[in-house]
Amino acid sequence: MLEPELLKVGIVVNTWQEAIQQGGELLVKSGMVEQRYVEAMIDNVIKLGPYMVIAPKVAMPHARPQDGVLKTGISLLLLKEPVVFGERGEQLAQLVICLAALDNSSHLDLLKQIAEVIRDEASLALMLQATTTEELLNYFSK
Repeated sequence: MLEPELLKVGIVVNTWQEAIQQGGELLVKSGMVEQRYVEAMIDNVIKLGPYMVIAPKVAMPHARPQDGVLKTGISLLLLKEPVVFGERGEQLAQLVICLAALDNSSHLDLLKQIAEVIRDEASLALMLQATTTEELLNYFSK
């Protein structure tokens, strides 16, 4: 379910908003979401804080299905350097996983796959050092 064209490695951003924008644009270009979904993800962080940082250095921005989801899917950005997430700079994220869920259940298999990859701190640390899209994709196809 992970498409190589939805993974980018070595991305340089200055803000968490730029990270969400770039990850969201991958979803827009693939036809998974409308442009307004990208803005909804950014608005969620502003309104709700950086709760989307789900593990050390891992953020999973998302919004509601009615905010413009067309198909369930994810994009993955591995940033060159971690970016401060949230309005008050509470969390750092280097792996940004933009999630688009069409309903309350279609994305559960994706979430399970992601959880299996990021739960082991040693594996996560190695993954954060990936330098190619293929290398990053390998962590999710094991």
